[in-house]
Amino acid sequence: MKIVNPATAATIKTIRDDLDTKLIDKYLFLKLGQVYWVKVPLSERIKIIGKFSALLEKNIEKLAAILTSETGKPLQQSRNEINGARTRIQWMLDNAEKYLADEWVTNTDTLKEKISYEPLGVICNISAWNYPYLVGVNVFIPALLAGNAVLYKPSEYATLTAIEIDNLLKLAGVEENAFKVGIGGKAAGEKLLNLKFDGYFFTGSYKTGKFIYEKVAPKMVPCQLELGGKDPLYVTEDITDIDAVAAATADGAFYNNGQSCCAVERIYVHENVYDEYVAAFVKAVRSWKLGLPTDEGVYFGALTRYEQLEVLEEQVKDAKEKGATLILGGKRIPHEGNFFEPTILVNVDNTMKVMQEESFGPIIGIMKVKTDKEAIELMNDTEYGLTAAVYSNSQERAETILSQVNSGTGYWNCCDRVTAGLPWAGRKHSGIGATLSHQGMRAFTKTKSWQMKG
Repeated sequence: MKIVNPATAATIKTIRDDLDTKLIDKYLFLKLGQVYWVKVPLSERIKIIGKFSALLEKNIEKLAAILTSETGKPLQQSRNEINGARTRIQWMLDNAEKYLADEWVTNTDTLKEKISYEPLGVICNISAWNYPYLVGVNVFIPALLAGNAVLYKPSEYATLTAIEIDNLLKLAGVEENAFKVGIGGKAAGEKLLNLKFDGYFFTGSYKTGKFIYEKVAPKMVPCQLELGGKDPLYVTEDITDIDAVAAATADGAFYNNGQSCCAVERIYVHENVYDEYVAAFVKAVRSWKLGLPTDEGVYFGALTRYEQLEVLEEQVKDAKEKGATLILGGKRIPHEGNFFEPTILVNVDNTMKVMQEESFGPIIGIMKVKTDKEAIELMNDTEYGLTAAVYSNSQERAETILSQVNSGTGYWNCCDRVTAGLPWAGRKHSGIGATLSHQGMRAFTKTKSWQMKG
């Protein structure tokens, strides 16, 4: 398997895929190793994961350089991702004992009842390439803290990062057979679905998630899916600082080249501020530098996957044929790497692919609306339900709007991903289950009820 730099098209390294027998061997080693890992006291597991987080900080420049080389994201955004992962890890370390300890329901002289949280066993974590640290730690960190062993199958586009994660976990003290990396692409992932894991946790596209869910269902084990989105954002007419709102929402749409499951992918703007907002939005995007992700100050790096360039071209073509106006970008950039111009379309409607199908690239459609009611209807016009956002000077108005939008997360005057203390969950085609928060901590456990009479 060749690891290719998406910004230069140069081969970074060639790595041998795991064959069937090697994946089976890793699974069997994990089955043996989990028996010992679960006996490590929770307090000690917490210390070990704390050392891992410290190693991420110590090695951040090396890790960021590797991440940038195989995903194409700008170096500073790679650093931001690693630091964000460390923030999440710290929340888990601070709360592990609280949410994984026995929970007493009744404790009297005559009756004692409690709930204990036991590890699932050996879990399979099939992860994503766009944020391998952020989405990775959502799963393998709470899984390890809970006493599970983990087979971590990274995307083939983030394999070198996964190898570094493995090295640092072992250096921190995670037992050799408590964490293994499965190397390979689609075929390796499909092979893992045939093994008897005690739970499956996937981050990626709806199409792949649906395939995994259907394959895993007969096993009757937990299967959690964090999938994509077509996340809408609505800008009301009562905003006062239009320039600031435009810049913040543009960042929500274009950060990491739009390659985020929670990226803003559709924007609806009240007609009273529409023209001014669009002008400010374009100005903000034009001010950001596009170039090699290793260059200083670059905001737009390379797209990770070459195939996505064609998807973006098709969305632009479809929108223009249906009456949209292209006011910025619209095409790939002639270069060895995977570069696409930041693209803005107006006069769009919800029949267009750019407003219905996940883009996962630097492209956005901005649509004019007359009322909150119209905005709500359009925001709900999707098969996805990950996040939705509203910019308004009135919190009450924003909450009223967001309460009517079928999404797992609602943002008021922000487009940031939720903190570790809040659950991260999608609805409809955006997934099943939740990571982060106490729900995410306990997702890697099975409960046992205890009743004891005095």
